[in-house]
Amino acid sequence: MIENRTGPNGLTTQEANNRQEQFGKNELTAQKKDSFFHKLLHIICEPMFLLLLVAAGIYFILGEPRDGAIMLVFVIGIISIDVIQEWKTDKTLSALKDLSAPHIRVIRDGKEIIIASVDLVPDDLMMICEGVKIPADGIILKCSDLCVDESSLTGEAEGVWKIATESADPSRDYWRKDYCYAGTLVTQGSATVAVDKIGKATEYGKIGANVASAPDKPSPLQRQTGSLVKLCAGIALLLMTLVGLVTYLNIPDHAFKDRIIESILSGITLAMAMIPEEFPVILTVFLSMGAWRLAKKQSLVRKLPAVETLGSVSVLCVDKTGTITMNQMTVQDTWVLNGNADTLCEMMGLGCETDTYDPMEKAMLNYCEKQGFSRAHLFGGDLITEYAFTNELKMMGHVWHHDGEIIVAAKGSPEHILTISELSKDERKIIENKIREMSEQGLRVIAVGTMKPETESDIPADITACTLSFCGLIGLADPPRESVKDDIALCNKAGIRVVMITGDNGITAASIAKKIGMTGCENIITGDMLEAMADEELREKVKKVSIFSRVVPEHKMRIVRAFKENGEIVAMTGDGVNDAPALKYADIGIAMGKRGSEVSREAADLILMDDNFSTIVYTVRDGRRVYDNIRKAVGYVFTIHIPIAFAALLAPLLGIGPASLLLLPLHVVLLELIIDPTCSIVLERQPAELDIMERKPRNPAENLVDARLLLKSFSQGFVLFAASFGTYYLMLEQNPGNAPLARTMGFSVIVIANLFLVQVNSSYHDFALQSMKRLMKDKLMWLVNIATLSGLLIILYTPASAFLKLTPLSPAQLLTVFGIAAVSVLWYEVVKLIHKLKNPAN
Repeated sequence: MIENRTGPNGLTTQEANNRQEQFGKNELTAQKKDSFFHKLLHIICEPMFLLLLVAAGIYFILGEPRDGAIMLVFVIGIISIDVIQEWKTDKTLSALKDLSAPHIRVIRDGKEIIIASVDLVPDDLMMICEGVKIPADGIILKCSDLCVDESSLTGEAEGVWKIATESADPSRDYWRKDYCYAGTLVTQGSATVAVDKIGKATEYGKIGANVASAPDKPSPLQRQTGSLVKLCAGIALLLMTLVGLVTYLNIPDHAFKDRIIESILSGITLAMAMIPEEFPVILTVFLSMGAWRLAKKQSLVRKLPAVETLGSVSVLCVDKTGTITMNQMTVQDTWVLNGNADTLCEMMGLGCETDTYDPMEKAMLNYCEKQGFSRAHLFGGDLITEYAFTNELKMMGHVWHHDGEIIVAAKGSPEHILTISELSKDERKIIENKIREMSEQGLRVIAVGTMKPETESDIPADITACTLSFCGLIGLADPPRESVKDDIALCNKAGIRVVMITGDNGITAASIAKKIGMTGCENIITGDMLEAMADEELREKVKKVSIFSRVVPEHKMRIVRAFKENGEIVAMTGDGVNDAPALKYADIGIAMGKRGSEVSREAADLILMDDNFSTIVYTVRDGRRVYDNIRKAVGYVFTIHIPIAFAALLAPLLGIGPASLLLLPLHVVLLELIIDPTCSIVLERQPAELDIMERKPRNPAENLVDARLLLKSFSQGFVLFAASFGTYYLMLEQNPGNAPLARTMGFSVIVIANLFLVQVNSSYHDFALQSMKRLMKDKLMWLVNIATLSGLLIILYTPASAFLKLTPLSPAQLLTVFGIAAVSVLWYEVVKLIHKLKNPAN
């Protein structure tokens, strides 16, 4: 027998720190992080930055080191923005990863605390219970009904019943029964375990040390944005060649070398304008920031694409207890058949676990104490044996030496307790009527029975062999959360169907459903009915049924599959070990953070830290907001790139010389410095549209960029192009020798119009003034707007203007530019007004 090397108070914090320094973290392989240099190199290798560096190099070749140096400064500025964004994203994702990391309950400094599993050290005392994936090898010091699935190590599917080390057989097999192994799963019971080995030293570590984790696959949204960038890059390459050729033909008076270089510069300008390299940045930043905002609202996203998928959810399958209800069970009513209430109360208490974590048993034991039956009295005898609760049996029992006699105390679902109770037909009918009456009041009904064998040899081998004397019924209530009724109404309005899946009685579930305003609560499918149904019949039934009662976790997979085969996007909550397959199969698996098992949390896309239905609804709402804002940002990028690209394309075709172009590569880079923060800061922070939960769920098959978005972006971009290029071209026609003035006018129109464009596009329906009013107190919004205007003034009215081949504008010219910029964007407010008049509901 191996002695525990720590006392019952566990390690001290200092001892734990010392052991971590000695043995390291409890992980198979240390997590490798990309170096700063590697990340920087990855950013620089993007097509846009390669083009920028080529352009800067050409300036140096042309003998214009000043322009080349300015270009490099701007390139460094854009790279810095991307590096900062990536750093912030990495920091956010690391924080989210830390929050979602597996945790374990341990005893340290004499107190039970929860720590990250990776921080376990040898000699820690860890507490394991049903649903926990064991994080380290260890010696079982004490246990209660502990059964562990060790198939991940041994290949044996049958669960292993464990024993405490004191009662272990000295002749041990390799796989010991008084020992727990990392990577295995607790399917029943609880135990205190002294950690023996961690990380690579565990049996699991020896096997899995060389197994590489599978690479992450890109989400549909990531694939869409990647395809868009590649498509734009391909078009840019063709047009770049065309513009380069036209520019070469336009300047026959230049030397051959200069003609080639100027042609390349013109082509590069267009390519830079055409490639929307912001798309991948938008996607990563918006999803990671969306996940971070959700985490602050008690909803932890484990897989980033889930943020976007949330907007498509059309069916929400939820458990009743703890999600819709408060998970604060109390005994509301008791009913006795024959005998007295004290016997019912005592048998109920004896049927509970001595160290329970089940809310119903806690409520029952609290009730017993109020009736004068203390825990010392109830559990002061000797526990001879017990009949474990299983989903199939739906009942359990304990056999005690209590007050000088042998007593079997059993409790469970009334339907199953009645099958092993000795009752007359009249008694059975009276009980069934009472069960229905209590269930209709919204109570969860538990039946209690007892048996008194003469000797230990008369004790039945299992609970189904017992012949019980029926004691009575216990009615427990778990009231709905206060906000659930409003949340259900919001889901109904949003086109999201809420389905209740519960192990409770159907009448009880229907009573709760009516209270909270669920639709379709008059139709109920029980677990037994579901067992008898073919998949085709179930697919038809789920179209109208919203309550599934007396369901075991194995049924959840079939229910989810039926909804999915009907074309629904399904989000499903779960907390048990057996819920994991269904959570994995659902489009969005939602695990309970408080009462959920470690396995269910690992299988889920989302973890509810407060197990609250309102949090699910908020999460769906914010998922819709994030997707909306991604579309707005993508539309904005298309719009702002159109005037830049068209200007680079049209000027050579009009015969304008390379030195007089509206935008040189230098200016395209400068505009990128404005576009990037606008995308990733301003549009990411936009609040949800007021009607966001009044729309039907988004079709997941729809493209990120559809014809409507393209038409809107193109029309806005073309008007902005006409305003900026028209201003530039008219000024150039009036004064061909003053290209810097014409360029400054056109460039300033684009910069100022950009500020209006963000406000106009921040909402599909609301006017720009309404959007600004909602964000009036947002300091970051003001900072971006003020920084953009201040930057423009610094560029125009300092010596920087000469370096950038621009020139200061007079007050009248600046006012003209401001007016043209406003008109070039605010015309779309008229479109919104017309739409509002046609559709007053919006």
